[in-house]
Formats: sequence, structure tokens, C-alpha cells
Amino acid sequence: MNDRIEKLLEQAGFQYIKDEGIGWAGNYNASLPKFALLLMREIAMVQITHQTTMDLENKKMDNPARELNYAVIKHFGVEE
Repeated sequence: MNDRIEKLLEQAGFQYIKDEGIGWAGNYNASLPKFALLLMREIAMVQITHQTTMDLENKKMDNPARELNYAVIKHFGVEE
């Protein structure tokens, strides 16, 4: 799992428990909505940051949205 996602899980209140292969645990009713919010904020920040570096007027792009999506994928270390 990507380090950034692990940090977001911890910020949301989840804990990683190594014993008996439990993995991530926590109060899902409270932590899961918070994790979703933190994840969406992180995605938005990556896109906003990347968008400021895009030169939409002078650079021909087939699909600017795709470029923003690739920036998010790269940020989280997702491999296709």
C-alpha cells in the first residue's frame, strides 16, 4: 500500500495491527467517512496543483482531464 494512503488512514483514525494478520482496524462508522473526505481533499489538491502547471492555451492536449488523472495516479503510486 502507498505510504500516502497509509498516512491518510492513520489521520482518519485507523490503526494497523500486525498481530494475527488483522491489518487496518478502527471505528469504521467514524473513520471511513473521514478517510473518504481526506482522500478526496488530497486528490483535489493534486489536481489543483498540477492544473496550475498546465499551459492550456499554448499546449495542445488531447485530454486535459486525463492528464490530471495521471497526476493523481502518479501521486499515489498506483501502477496500472
